[in-house]
Amino acid sequence: MVNIGERIKQKRLKLGLTQEELAARTELSKGFISQLERDLTSPSIATLMDILEVLGTDISDFFARDEEEKVVFTPDDMFVSEDDEVRSSICWLVPNAQKNALEPILVTLKPGGSTYPDDPHDGEEFGYVLSGSVTLILGARKFKLHKGDSFCYKPTEQHYLINGSQRDSRVIWVATPPSF
Repeated sequence: MVNIGERIKQKRLKLGLTQEELAARTELSKGFISQLERDLTSPSIATLMDILEVLGTDISDFFARDEEEKVVFTPDDMFVSEDDEVRSSICWLVPNAQKNALEPILVTLKPGGSTYPDDPHDGEEFGYVLSGSVTLILGARKFKLHKGDSFCYKPTEQHYLINGSQRDSRVIWVATPPSF
């Protein structure tokens, strides 16, 4: 059974609204909102729809069953895309990461391989070289990284990785917001 009052309270608090602010925006009394959140009263459908609109949700999302957040991912959850043209592969370590605030990938670069140049965008990027060595290109600047080195930057210039070595290189790369 859905606890309507508790869900309304959680959504209100998530938005940083007081009971008074929610009441004012819905043209209800603070007392009614207080009773509603303690499940001492029930709203009409029309009142519930007004409250949900102010809370930035709709009736179907409000009553949708919350799926437990997946925390652990196995190789079966991951997706790999190989690109023979640039001699690289990308493994998305978290499925559907595009809906998250960050997107972690594992990049494998064959000798002479590279990632595609990425244009400037908002956010930040972080990488950690697991094996081999790579060159990070940031605009006109070049940075040589070896196993155990990391990088972190705001992607305000075109950027990509090149593997100039004679063996495979592997890099954990995390972008926020997702861009891969």
